[in-house]
Amino acid sequence: MGVRPGHDPGGDPDGPGARAGVYEQVAEAITTGLRGAGPADVPGRLCAVAVALLPVDGASVSLRGDAMPVQLAASGPYAAHLAQVQATLGDGPCRDVLETGRPVLVRDLAAGDGAHRWPVFAQQALGAGVRAVYALPLGSDAACVGTLDLYRDTPGGLTDRQLRAAVLVAGVMTAALMDLPYDLPEGEGPWLEGLAADHDRVHQAVGMIMVQLGIGADEALARLRGDAFAHGRTAVEVALDVVSHRRRFDTR
Repeated sequence: MGVRPGHDPGGDPDGPGARAGVYEQVAEAITTGLRGAGPADVPGRLCAVAVALLPVDGASVSLRGDAMPVQLAASGPYAAHLAQVQATLGDGPCRDVLETGRPVLVRDLAAGDGAHRWPVFAQQALGAGVRAVYALPLGSDAACVGTLDLYRDTPGGLTDRQLRAAVLVAGVMTAALMDLPYDLPEGEGPWLEGLAADHDRVHQAVGMIMVQLGIGADEALARLRGDAFAHGRTAVEVALDVVSHRRRFDTR
């Protein structure tokens, strides 16, 4: 991976003309990227558009969940893995954005406050080759419903023009998620069905761990996450083992 030549749309002077140019560029890229996409394909296509428009190597979108963020889509395995790392750890820019509703832009995870704010996530991300992370809120000023996370394998920030483009993509992502039909017209069932199942399994596993250990929900989720991290797995993978009785927490 690496930033591709001609991949930097920044450098234009700020002003109405520059803003209009960014809007046109983003609108054209989104129109092209979504052509022929069905409801279930839209989030992933928009992640791919973000990677094509910006000097980043991966993008993922996650929705707010009761216990942990729910990964909705990613531009590829690289970004999907990083989204799962954040969800499993309960740590990282995604969590901060969900808590504050404000963007988090980290120029270099190996320097500055990134490593201090999220020491475990920073270690995991750097090990996966990530150097910069930009996380943007999805939703409105009143409610943050998710995040668009952008990952880059070289350190550096976004120019004002690039940040405007990223914010526009996040805005379109929010609108698309709000407008997508729950039921697929082909009768294949709800397009969010798989995500809901994963989310339910985590809740079910947390409940089973609570009973096995006689502890509260927060501690049970922490145990689930800790077990996943210790074994290099995701929280969803461990939850599946718990609900299928392949893993118990009251035995050694």
